[in-house]
Amino acid sequence: MRVTIRVKPGSARVRVGGRYGDALVVAVTARAVEGRATRAALDALAEAIGCRKREVILVTGSNSRTKIVEVPDVYGDRVAELMGGEN
Repeated sequence: MRVTIRVKPGSARVRVGGRYGDALVVAVTARAVEGRATRAALDALAEAIGCRKREVILVTGSNSRTKIVEVPDVYGDRVAELMGGEN
């Protein structure tokens, strides 16, 4: 399934949850330099939903705070839970 995420680089702590419009918010401590924040966001999302890091694939948005990622369909309920319980 495809999930839109909104990355907040340079945050005080890593946090996955909440909404920014229709996107899942992923706050990471890494700065937006040389893709570090993107990689950290994908890793944080994988950990939050309980899948392997390699199963979270960036589809679009490598240079944007708003990104679309592909995650296994079986984690759809967990993604919805992190977004506040709505699909």
